Amino acid sequence: METLIQQIINGLVLGSMYALVALGYTMVYGIIGLINFAHGEVLMVGALTSWSIIGLMQESMPGTPGWIILLVSLLIACVVAAVLNYSIEKLAYLPLRNSPRLAPLITAIGMSILLQTLAMIIWKPNYKPYPSLLPNVPYEVGGAVITFTQIMILGMTAMSLAVLMWLVNYTKLGRAMRATAENPRVAALMGVKPDLVISATFVIGAVLAAIAGVMWAANYGTVQHTMGFLPGLKAFTAAVFGGIGNLAGAVVGGVLLGLIESLGAGYIGPITGGVLGSHYSDIFAFIVLIVVLTLRPSGLLGERVADRA
Repeated sequence: METLIQQIINGLVLGSMYALVALGYTMVYGIIGLINFAHGEVLMVGALTSWSIIGLMQESMPGTPGWIILLVSLLIACVVAAVLNYSIEKLAYLPLRNSPRLAPLITAIGMSILLQTLAMIIWKPNYKPYPSLLPNVPYEVGGAVITFTQIMILGMTAMSLAVLMWLVNYTKLGRAMRATAENPRVAALMGVKPDLVISATFVIGAVLAAIAGVMWAANYGTVQHTMGFLPGLKAFTAAVFGGIGNLAGAVVGGVLLGLIESLGAGYIGPITGGVLGSHYSDIFAFIVLIVVLTLRPSGLLGERVADRA
């Protein structure tokens, strides 16, 4: 029972980070029908920016409480990620908005590689330890262990999701986003500015990705220029799993994917003699993707995004 509870805790922590990134994918796809494959690199830039700010603050302001350093670095990482994603949308995607869908898809892949290369040049390719700024005292829950960092991750995720749902469902910007997703031409006739709404969507997605990046770095204790590729790919899998274009589906898909990955590594691994253990846990995410695309291409919550004329 202790093992089950431990794997569930690990799965919820992992799935919550997937969910934040998956929301960025699904918001952009729901509005302009684009899979932004550079989204994982926004996570990476957010994490590396946070790492740089933490190093500067520890050198220039010794004695500052760790939670203040982490909070400041998180806020600056969100700003940098938002500016980056806004620039990507204006420079790389806006000129291709009326092009065949293959063109922006290839551009997104190219942007992902470009960002990885630039990050490697700026921050160097070596793995960098991410400082532990929060208390390391473990808490016991039903025989399982959860750290303060993991509690912070779950709390930050819940708060971020609540703010996003409020923003989308109860604000003027949220109504404009839903109208643009339904039909941008009609929304423009009603006074909505689709370009502004699309830019705002990219900015919101970048903030969520930066939060997930800082959480990822704090949980695993290391950062590097390729760290965003695999979480980004898995978050895309989570978005497809839950039903891309559906915000609730992205959250459900992310959490379920994290649970499947953790439980698979914890239980299927030992059954197979370690062949499918923790080192091969990535396989479970892509098995899920294959099964979902084969049996239910529209995802668990099944929201279809119609092709626009």
